[in-house]
Amino acid sequence: MTTQSMIEAIRATLEDEMARDERVMVLGEDVGTQGGVFRATEGLKQRFGADRVVDTPVAEAGIIGASIGLATAGMVPVAELQFLGFAHQAFHQIGFQLGRFRYRTLGAFPLQVTIRAPYGGAVHAPELHSDAFEAMLANAPGLKIVAPSTAADARGLLTAAIRDPDPVIYLEPLRGYRLVRDDVPDGDHLTPIGAVRIARPGTDVTVLAWSFQVVNALEAAELAAEEGIDVEVVDIRSLVPLDEAGIAASVTRTGRCVVVEEAPRTAGFGAELVATVQELCFLDLEAPIVRLSGWDTPYPMPLLERDYVPDTARILDAVRRTAAY
Repeated sequence: MTTQSMIEAIRATLEDEMARDERVMVLGEDVGTQGGVFRATEGLKQRFGADRVVDTPVAEAGIIGASIGLATAGMVPVAELQFLGFAHQAFHQIGFQLGRFRYRTLGAFPLQVTIRAPYGGAVHAPELHSDAFEAMLANAPGLKIVAPSTAADARGLLTAAIRDPDPVIYLEPLRGYRLVRDDVPDGDHLTPIGAVRIARPGTDVTVLAWSFQVVNALEAAELAAEEGIDVEVVDIRSLVPLDEAGIAASVTRTGRCVVVEEAPRTAGFGAELVATVQELCFLDLEAPIVRLSGWDTPYPMPLLERDYVPDTARILDAVRRTAAY
């Protein structure tokens, strides 16, 4: 084990996968000479050369379109969108080409593409940089979507994503880049795509979260324990495919469920989780499912974002309310 920050784990994984497989390459805005705006690709161009670490124009659709072409030619591209918010500029490539290509070609071209994209609020980023729209991506068939909350899973899920024959959207929490530090297994480490992680076992309330909201949920769980409420925190970590069995097992044990996400409330991915729990665990529920999210407004300016993004206090309040039934 080596203690690493999330950004260190991502950088080390990219370097290891590029060394393991000469088909793996990195492309995106500022990923080469600058080493990425968050230094996730620092040093890769110097080691592997400009043919495998490619600085692109500021053109998100071009980045994804080029990745599709590279994958059909046998390469394994890892594309970086500098911020997930700008994936809107590339969605006609992501949803209509990348996600459908294997289906359209009857499996002839599986498209081994990974798209890395940082996202998430409470970091005082400019407008359009923090938006969370996992639900829009999840509604595009053919894509896998993962969102690590630990450095260990940042390595394990990125390794699994790069090696997966299908396209994978790999979401990185901006707040977690340097705040999250934990023990990362040395050597070859894969986290299975499609399996939840029980971040904290408990018996009274299940909290479902992913990305940095797992960190907030764990803090809320510790505070709830002081009040005699035993909270189980389930790290979804794989949105598509979704581990329905793992989610149902937790909610069946506790009988109560709180879902936490950063996106606007209406039609967010949290609604998918609420529907899943309702369908699978209805007879085991002892209280209504509580959903926490951002608000149905555009993402606000930095002075207001902490009132927009769910935090430890809001999660704790939700836990108290559902435990009171």
